[in-house]
Amino acid sequence: MAQIAWLGKKSPFCGNVSYGLTTTELLRERGHQTHFIHFDNPRSPERSTTSLLANDPDVSLPYLVKSQVYTIPSPGAQRELRDSLERIRPDVVHASLTLSPLDFRLPDLCQQLKVPLVATFHPPFDAGLRNLTAGTQQLTYQLYAPALARYDRVIVFSQLQADVLVRLGVPRDRLAVIPNGVDQTRWTPPTPGNETLLNKQVRQRVGSDRVFLYMGRIATEKNVEALLRAWRLVQPHGCRLVIVGDGPLCSTLQNSFSAEDVLWWGHEPDLATRVALLQCAEVFVLPSLVEGLSLALLEAMACGAACVATDAGADGEVLAGGAGIVLSTQGVTTQLRTLLPVLRDQPVLTAELGRRARERVMERYTIERNIDAIERLYGELVTPDRIAA
Repeated sequence: MAQIAWLGKKSPFCGNVSYGLTTTELLRERGHQTHFIHFDNPRSPERSTTSLLANDPDVSLPYLVKSQVYTIPSPGAQRELRDSLERIRPDVVHASLTLSPLDFRLPDLCQQLKVPLVATFHPPFDAGLRNLTAGTQQLTYQLYAPALARYDRVIVFSQLQADVLVRLGVPRDRLAVIPNGVDQTRWTPPTPGNETLLNKQVRQRVGSDRVFLYMGRIATEKNVEALLRAWRLVQPHGCRLVIVGDGPLCSTLQNSFSAEDVLWWGHEPDLATRVALLQCAEVFVLPSLVEGLSLALLEAMACGAACVATDAGADGEVLAGGAGIVLSTQGVTTQLRTLLPVLRDQPVLTAELGRRARERVMERYTIERNIDAIERLYGELVTPDRIAA
């Protein structure tokens, strides 16, 4: 079994970045030894140095600035990273790229240490460059492409994303398409007549109307305003829009779109409650302008919700062929204004779409398939004599 050093942002709830705690824990269950290296402020002597990962050593790299988008390390972070890797002596380094200057130095560092280097590259994108946000994200891809060409392997979430990087000069044989995966035993459709107490509590709060749900950040790139505008125009009788999440635009949009048929749930940190919310939802809507591969979308599909998403990133690819309804990132409000009445009036259609969504997840997007593919990738890079050493 391989000894793996994981580099990335550390968070109990990783959002769209699936390569974090969950994946690492599952690799441990399969016998791999893991070490988690992440950016954190220096610890005081009184603080524990163990990680959240079943007593794995936890290496904390100091930083100057850290945000949802990028990380600026402290001057000594590169030295600390090198020292940690020399001490750990991993068989492979797997970096979930954090938009940090260290991302560009890792190839040289790992070549010096003679350690294979894998990256998971997950910034959102819209290959069509159909809006300003997409253009900004494309600059990230252009900036990273020369460095990614020097990694031993780069994991991307879809063939579309791989094609974008190939056009920017990354050799195709360095790219591995490994989609996100979800735990299909946790994210499941509701069981009729056997609701848990939590399901009942969530249903009581959202009300008895049919639930249309958005779950994610309330930010420009998520385009939640387009959904809210369409909802206000249609005002679908007997339905309620539930907005789950927080972000920089939350207060502004909540003030502008306050109505009886819109419930602003707020940020929901509890996993079981998020599952219950998706199990209450008849329709899940993701109106994003840019995406990678939305984990929230896969979770909604696994829970049997009828899914509507734009073709940003890989989301259109996930729903293609009848697993959901795919919108263009252009004119989202207009498209939803036409679609919402159809979904309101056709519960048989939404039920069938929910069944197909769950079926698609079972075919392509389970966490087991994800881990199997990662293990095969490691096997291509890590020689038996290195593991034995």
